Amino acid sequence: MTHLDHAPETKASGADLTLAFEDLRYTLESYRAANDERLAGIEARHSADPLTEEKLTRLDSALDDTMRRIDRLTLDRARPALGHESGHQGGHRDPLVAEHKAAFAAYVRSGEAGGLKRLESKALSAGSGPDGGYLAPSTVEGEILRRLANVSPIRTLATVRTISSGTYKKAFSTTGPASGWVAETAARPQAGSPTLAELSFPAMELYAMPAATQTLLDDAIVNIDQWIAEEVEHAFAEQEGAAFVNGDGIDKPKGFLAYPTIADASWSWGNIGVLNSGVAGAFPASNPSDVLVDLVYALKAGYRQNASFVMNRKTQAAIRKFKDTSGQYLWQPPASAGAPATLLGFPVAEAEDMPNIANNAVSIAFGDFRRGYLVVDRAGVRILRDPYSAKPYVLFYTTKRVGGGVQDFAAIKGLKFAV
Repeated sequence: MTHLDHAPETKASGADLTLAFEDLRYTLESYRAANDERLAGIEARHSADPLTEEKLTRLDSALDDTMRRIDRLTLDRARPALGHESGHQGGHRDPLVAEHKAAFAAYVRSGEAGGLKRLESKALSAGSGPDGGYLAPSTVEGEILRRLANVSPIRTLATVRTISSGTYKKAFSTTGPASGWVAETAARPQAGSPTLAELSFPAMELYAMPAATQTLLDDAIVNIDQWIAEEVEHAFAEQEGAAFVNGDGIDKPKGFLAYPTIADASWSWGNIGVLNSGVAGAFPASNPSDVLVDLVYALKAGYRQNASFVMNRKTQAAIRKFKDTSGQYLWQPPASAGAPATLLGFPVAEAEDMPNIANNAVSIAFGDFRRGYLVVDRAGVRILRDPYSAKPYVLFYTTKRVGGGVQDFAAIKGLKFAV
């Protein structure tokens, strides 16, 4: 596919994105006007007008739809085309990369695995062959990871490390480093031995199984690399998103909400500190935004600089109505394409796997997830071609190994909707 093939699509996407932002601005103005009307009615009659509430609900749904449209258009524009192959050195194609791509294309389209067997035998690869599949070229792996970085909310915020082994281990000091001030010529006091512990992040296997017809595979104009990346993108992102939030750590990454929670005033390492909203399953009726301010300042200043809110769209809808003491709305829409909405000046990441507001639910997290959460990717994506299990379709059993867990328990705080 040439650049000319992409040009009209890019222009159309840009125009659509502009229209989507105009719709967002108009809908948000209508939403805020309706909410002001609701608040005025509550103040005058101590109850909200049902018609105004219904209008506000419709506008809230329209806001969500527009935000989804902006997210989708922004993602489409951010996706790089696979027309340019990686593996060029000094302007010349790397022959090994070109050979791998050609051998992989032959395997995917026709099942011819001889080329891949020769390559993996040269590289002394372990676990190749029909049982474990074959390593996908770097273009496919790179495109899958780029797409996941765009659509997997916690991966976008977290530290991501690529490893070659099955487990990433990280040492940390439970007592903090020994330090202090001393005069230039004074005797140095003997430092006590630090208490070290180890965090372990095993990479678990994640799979997807896209299907194709042989007609699609025979079509020479179809970009096989791009097709595979598109097919597994959302399957991988959905599984990752759920695991990074709620995963129990058994055959999957451990989510940050799966760790023990403790009142922030009594916080200790190994737990996630939480503040209570003061009301079971709800925000306080009076000054509800105060608990959000408390949540922000529960985090140490060093973490607040790069902190983000994490919540699902339904929780975000409840917060859109909140104002500060000067009457300004706390939630602000994205300022540009690709930018997040903000709350109290901090970015808001939408993670649909976060719990809805309910009794004892930790529905809002706030923290520096770059320092707080670690995602580990085992290098290599493997693909096994299966033309037998679902005739006349050809299945592609695609696997990658990924792990995750909290690496700094002081960097993440939660808001629990409890007394």
